[in-house]
Amino acid sequence: MTLELQFKIKNNPMYQNYLRENSYWYKILNRTPEQFKEFENKAKERYQVRTTDKINKILNAFEMVNSIVSSLK
Repeated sequence: MTLELQFKIKNNPMYQNYLRENSYWYKILNRTPEQFKEFENKAKERYQVRTTDKINKILNAFEMVNSIVSSLK
């Protein structure tokens, strides 16, 4: 694993946790550091920090508030 890649992982707790939970990524990143983008996408997908996940959370919250207000009528 390249030193730059190690710094990226060490500086981001989300990457560290994902790497600990999915240790097979150590081997992948050691052999092909170009796969870091895929690793990053998988970690974001796992912890739901993608833009689409954030939008879905906002929509779900809005729907919940809407259903509460409609039930109070």
